[in-house]
Amino acid sequence: MQDKLTVRKVAIFAKPNSAQAVKLVPELLGWLAQRDIEARFDTETAHYAGMLMGLDRHHVPEGCDLAIVLGGDGTLLSAARAVGNRSIPILAVNLGGLGFLTAITIEDFFPELQRVLSGTPRVTRRKMLKVSLIREGVLVAEYQALNDVVIAKSSIARIVDLEAWIGDSFISQYKADGLIIATPTGSTAYSLAAGGPIIYPTVNALCLTPICPHTLTNRPLIIPAEMGVRVVNRAREEEAFLTVDGQIGSPLEVGDSVECVVSDFDVLLVRPPHKTFFDVLRQKLKWGER
Repeated sequence: MQDKLTVRKVAIFAKPNSAQAVKLVPELLGWLAQRDIEARFDTETAHYAGMLMGLDRHHVPEGCDLAIVLGGDGTLLSAARAVGNRSIPILAVNLGGLGFLTAITIEDFFPELQRVLSGTPRVTRRKMLKVSLIREGVLVAEYQALNDVVIAKSSIARIVDLEAWIGDSFISQYKADGLIIATPTGSTAYSLAAGGPIIYPTVNALCLTPICPHTLTNRPLIIPAEMGVRVVNRAREEEAFLTVDGQIGSPLEVGDSVECVVSDFDVLLVRPPHKTFFDVLRQKLKWGER
């Protein structure tokens, strides 16, 4: 059974250049101050509050009991990496756009926040991927991904040549515009647009989705998450690029290996009130109602 959450300090992450955040951030800070709850925020959020400077994004969650994200899924992905392994529940509010992860509306925000402060929040655990870039046997970069890892072409006219492995077992060679390694959370993002399946968030699996493969029989493949996957780049230098959650990454050299394994920690998302995952799918994908 989950213990009751006591909130004395919150981390706030807001989407840049959001007209809605201009009004919402000062309102939120006043609401928290009335309840003697300390707020920590980054520079972007500070601007909405009429301040010149905030904290470095990765320092914002230090000592906090709850993180509040005001924006879209991209803002949440960035905030999740900043929260890291701190086991802080994240309350994500959708300020417009599709928003599979930021499914709490502005209208529901303050009632939901009050409910979180008053008791045990409805929290779902989402697996992250630990992503290691290995070059000539040396670890040169390491990332955490909530949605996906994408290895794609960096030149308009070329395809990339990749090999996928699970341990010593060879899966396939992909000649394609790229390859997506998606978590269940990321199955409704780029992978879905590339023809991949929707995976229920708590299913312990990864999905390998080729992007416009040269061989039409290369189809999306679901594997047990604990197996992990290793992708070896065979494309010529500077023809392939590694992107993590669509936000950070690195150019790849010939022979580079990208190793993806389940991270040691989860992201804790506060679930929207009175909504199931299927409710969100119907709303966001315009599926038929009963």
